[in-house]
Amino acid sequence: MPRILNFNVGVLGHVDSGKTSLARALSTTASTAAFDKNPQSRERGITLDLGFSSFTVDLPEHLAQESGGHQYDSLQFTLVDCPGHASLIRTIIGGAQIIDLMMLVVDVVKGVQTQTAECLLIGELACPRMVAVLNKTDLLPDDKRLVAIAKMTKRLHKTLESTRFKGCPVIAVAAKPGGPEAPDAAEPQGMQGLIELLKGQTYLPRRDPKGDFLMAVDHCFSIRGQGTVMTGTVLQGSLAVGDTVEIPALKVTKKVKSVQMFRKPVSGATQGDRVGVCVTQFDPKLLERGAVCSPGSLRTLHAALISVRKIGYFRGTLSTRAKFHVTVGHETVMARVSFFGLPPADDPEFLSDAKPLASSNPPPSSLDTPFSFERDYFYQDDYVTGQGEAGPAGPDPEQWALLEFERPVTCPSLCLVIGSKLDRDIHTNLCRLAFHGCLLEGFEDKGYVETALTCLRIFKTKHKEGQVERLTDEYTAIGRNLFKKETDLQLFVGLKVMLSTGEAGVIDGGFGQSGKFKIRIPEGFRPETKQLLSSVSKKKGNGAAAKAERAKEDKPKADSQPVTIHLHFKRYVFDPYKKMVQS
Repeated sequence: MPRILNFNVGVLGHVDSGKTSLARALSTTASTAAFDKNPQSRERGITLDLGFSSFTVDLPEHLAQESGGHQYDSLQFTLVDCPGHASLIRTIIGGAQIIDLMMLVVDVVKGVQTQTAECLLIGELACPRMVAVLNKTDLLPDDKRLVAIAKMTKRLHKTLESTRFKGCPVIAVAAKPGGPEAPDAAEPQGMQGLIELLKGQTYLPRRDPKGDFLMAVDHCFSIRGQGTVMTGTVLQGSLAVGDTVEIPALKVTKKVKSVQMFRKPVSGATQGDRVGVCVTQFDPKLLERGAVCSPGSLRTLHAALISVRKIGYFRGTLSTRAKFHVTVGHETVMARVSFFGLPPADDPEFLSDAKPLASSNPPPSSLDTPFSFERDYFYQDDYVTGQGEAGPAGPDPEQWALLEFERPVTCPSLCLVIGSKLDRDIHTNLCRLAFHGCLLEGFEDKGYVETALTCLRIFKTKHKEGQVERLTDEYTAIGRNLFKKETDLQLFVGLKVMLSTGEAGVIDGGFGQSGKFKIRIPEGFRPETKQLLSSVSKKKGNGAAAKAERAKEDKPKADSQPVTIHLHFKRYVFDPYKKMVQS
């Protein structure tokens, strides 16, 4: 049997840029889900779901050399036609994760539009290479066509300068001269040149048949007398006729009856292949889109930890406890997001000589710090950018996020995660893609807050400030304004404090009923501190005049410089006992 190298090409772009017409013009074989066969797609005149079609060419010379001992006889391009409508961005994200190369289709008359830019961003996250296709050149006047194409090509190259696709090839075509309603007799223009360009841009994708099988299913339908066919792309591992697969969302297993690749029976499939898998006794209405895998290989998660990076074009802050549409693997679900990072260099965990103590885990010399449950992390109210007041001040610091899903999601480990604000008005010229990352840890237990998050060392720093009221002896002073009257001071006994004059001490207990407290300075007060406080400590009488004088002292004068007491500690966010911790 001839060996075919399958290469997945995503066709992305703004709605009505001619993506489906381009896929139709290139393809020789269509799957059951191609060219808007969905009745709703035909009725509305737009692509509503992923469409798949293919064409086969001779294996390019550079691939024959790259493959070495893995001899392929031909190269099959599988075109993944993604919808361009703004409301279907989650479908586009799902499609982008299975492609090896992206074709960004741009209407040569309208140029880059909102969804064109969003597709470009998705491509940057999920795809290593891109070809830009300027479509609908037939709409340009004959005498101005070349000039207009050159101008749009230049503009597109400028747009791509700050992306990973800088310098990518741009080609002009007319996939459906005369528009969608024109008769099919009109020959597409520029297709052969585009095919040659695609052949030149191909590379040998990493295809590993080992490991657990995983397939992203995008369509499911029944064939009378045969069974139910699930069509999709193999993301990892391999599959053979007779294997048992699991549909994890439904918790059921089925035996593979047959496998087809674009209507041709095959004995199996491997990573990167586009296939139809036939099983029996399964209702196709139960699975429109999802995953099929080796039994027990996927996990269903209630929450997850991810590495996170903000998408630069997203306007606004990314706030902790805010909700986002989160695409994990091939599912999109609402999730509450909490951001955290490495402790800041000026972490106020200090004590001796009024100097900050060294952090228990100093900042790394470079990014890409591996996540560890053994490390302390700093709670953040918002995602922190490297943006300064005068503009960019450097790359964003290393950060992570906790995702808490509104419903459980089934996904592979280390998969791509994209956070979006899909509820933004699709008619505004705003990027809805907010952040991206990689799934690092997942929590399958519904009670993950009590069972798993207690091991997550995310802390908040707390700072309280009071004043020294008076000295009682060489080593003890009375403090005030650090606690409220109703505070249980026993919780704070033994905590370390620092005076503004440099002495380090500990809270020794309460004093009276008004929230005042005693602090002990093991090494004694410095002479200058004693002199500063002497006017207060000399007032030792208990008469009415002395009390009145001390009451005056309780109200600091505008020009006075009281000795302040600083209490720093941290609390771990998920510590059920809410303990106060000091280094």
